[in-house]
Amino acid sequence: MTEAQTIPANADVSLREITADTVYSIIKFSETLPDDQQKMVAPNAVSIAQAHFSDKAWFRAIYANETPVGFVMLYDNSDKSEYFLWRLMIAGPHQKKGFGERAIALLVDYVKTRPNVTFLGASYVPMDGGPEGFYKKLGFEPTGEVEHEEIVVRLSLI
Repeated sequence: MTEAQTIPANADVSLREITADTVYSIIKFSETLPDDQQKMVAPNAVSIAQAHFSDKAWFRAIYANETPVGFVMLYDNSDKSEYFLWRLMIAGPHQKKGFGERAIALLVDYVKTRPNVTFLGASYVPMDGGPEGFYKKLGFEPTGEVEHEEIVVRLSLI
């Protein structure tokens, strides 16, 4: 039985800082995505590098119980009250267990602690098998905007 099969769908999900001890496993998750999904999200190595050069990036590993299963990154600009889901990925073997939904719920809890928050933005590549349904299920609504060929959506937090 693989490690992915041993993590139950009802595992406790948490967001944790990435450390020198965990960064490599988080980077390797990008290799576990199906080919079509690799076109939808930047590799975690790129995201982590970008985060280290942006004072507006807030990023965490997503854990299910004690196992890292994904990555989330937020554009956190409290000066302008702009909060945007910059990156989200759940490793291929850990998808379809609800970990992404619970990670977004934890992210929303964090964003609600930020100054003057009214919504959480996100975007996605419009393609077959893309995350449109995922975002709709969570209550995100299209804004009518398209940026960098991605559909912009937002979740009201007021």
